[in-house]
Amino acid sequence: MNTRRQFLIKAPIGLAATISACHGGSRPPQTATTTTAPSPDTPGAPPAFNTAPPVGPEVTPATFAEAEKLMQVTMTPAQRAMAAQSWRTSMAALLERRTGPRKIELEPTLAPATRWTPLVAGEPTPKADHFTRSSGAEVPLPSNDADIAYASVAQLARWIEARKLTSERLTQIYLDRIRRYDPKLRAIITLTPEVALQQARAADREIAAGKYRGPLHGIPYGVKDLLDTAGIPTTWGAEPYRNRVPTTDSAVIARLKEAGAVLVAKLSLGALALNDIWFGGQTMNPWLLEEGASGSSAGPGSATAAALVGFSVGSETGGSIIAPSMRCGVTGLRPTYGRVARTGAMTLCWSLDKLGPMTRGVEDTMLVLRTIGGPDAGDVASMQAPLEFDAAASVKGLKVGYIQSWMNESPATEVDRATLELIGKLGMVPTPVTIPNWPYGSLDLMLFAEAAAAFEELTLSHQDDQLRAQVPDAWPNLFREARFLSAVDFVQADRLRRKVAMMMSTLMSSVDLLLVPSLRGEMLTITNNTGHPSLTLRTGFVNVSEARSDWAPDPNHPLPKFNPPRRVPHGVTLIGRLFDEGTLGRVGMAIERATNVMRERPPGFSV
Repeated sequence: MNTRRQFLIKAPIGLAATISACHGGSRPPQTATTTTAPSPDTPGAPPAFNTAPPVGPEVTPATFAEAEKLMQVTMTPAQRAMAAQSWRTSMAALLERRTGPRKIELEPTLAPATRWTPLVAGEPTPKADHFTRSSGAEVPLPSNDADIAYASVAQLARWIEARKLTSERLTQIYLDRIRRYDPKLRAIITLTPEVALQQARAADREIAAGKYRGPLHGIPYGVKDLLDTAGIPTTWGAEPYRNRVPTTDSAVIARLKEAGAVLVAKLSLGALALNDIWFGGQTMNPWLLEEGASGSSAGPGSATAAALVGFSVGSETGGSIIAPSMRCGVTGLRPTYGRVARTGAMTLCWSLDKLGPMTRGVEDTMLVLRTIGGPDAGDVASMQAPLEFDAAASVKGLKVGYIQSWMNESPATEVDRATLELIGKLGMVPTPVTIPNWPYGSLDLMLFAEAAAAFEELTLSHQDDQLRAQVPDAWPNLFREARFLSAVDFVQADRLRRKVAMMMSTLMSSVDLLLVPSLRGEMLTITNNTGHPSLTLRTGFVNVSEARSDWAPDPNHPLPKFNPPRRVPHGVTLIGRLFDEGTLGRVGMAIERATNVMRERPPGFSV
């Protein structure tokens, strides 16, 4: 090993030769670099930087001059010359794990040593664990299958528990709707009819025998196809993985099985959890078939809106529950980072990924969260966090923070402003707040760097060429570009993240929750990085004259325009304190009851 010790061993010989020359010796002056023979080991000599054997391709000052444009730094000509001379002996060897002999493999399940926790030092976690469902008046079972399909999980559970509805019949209703409607939506990657009917019949037998497991028992559901299902393909929506079949269930699937829920389908996601295009095409919005469902939880959003499943589970790293919930008019809960174990879920970004329910009602999200939450040894970021929720608790007096300037500019609409006005009428206290004008977008560096690391082998093997989307804002290009991000800037972004978390801790100590326009970019970035929970729910409708897209504008493929404009769902997002999803749930239920807009179904999918 070439170390500082070896350098210091050799150095005295050259130094002695130089001293001898200075005292009149006949040999020409020599330096340490002309030493030809090593001396014996010198005890106590530490290793030194820049003494590794030269590796990697030759670089020149011009190499660094060009690289400076990527890194946005500037060196002097002398600094470039020094860097070019030393790069192969100081830094190039640090890439040996990737470029040298493959001495060690980094398994896909291996998480980074550095672990993000959303809790700021001294910030308490909830101590109580209390869950109270709504009482619910007795509702007769409809004779119409569509009315049954669109019922909430809370209502379906009451019918099943009272044996007015069997799980097998309900499962068959959803399977029939999938076969009828999914060709228009492309929300299903893998349909599991045999598994579903087997699980449904087992649920019916247990319930008949008096073994009722709880409100998800016998309820058919679908999951975003990045959650492993033993013996059933889990494709991540991407061509290179379309034949991937796991041997074990993810933690979330295992918990849903234990609750007696019935898996009917693996739902689409944009390839590797980006937007809404997967290897089977684009998943469409049931409310407006000319546009995508948004992503990356496109399948959960589309399938839940069209009542192809009773409920679904999606994931979010930077808006992937919020965006399709908004677009498709469903209710999406992004839990606090760490509340739901991600064991057996595709990793996009270790410090940002979250799993959460997508449903047709607020209470349903709480019922699902209660089942899938909790730590697991396979997820080092998961933690125990009690859930306190009371569907009947009053919301009066709760302080709801909002940023006034955001409510008066795009993407806010009259629906957002009307919801803000509504919370005052419901007895809550609208409370203006502000946040600093910081470069929150800089935090995206962490997403791109972690994602590129998670899929490094896909990039280096060029299998990313198989992905359907090959545009500048798709993963293949972004993964390649991310390799040129600076490690120094990653650390600085991580430090900024902690500063933002401290800011949010102070802000949230002054209010009980926030109300924000759902697609406000700053808040999407802030809260995904700080790990705060969010609840997105439909509160009204807006008119659009052009189809919406997650993708950057492409002049060669303009979006469809509508004249007259089309009516589509719209809603707001509530941001809660860390691990305080219960408050989001009761406030969301109060807003949901007052607006009464969730009863409306997407045209063309209502029967």
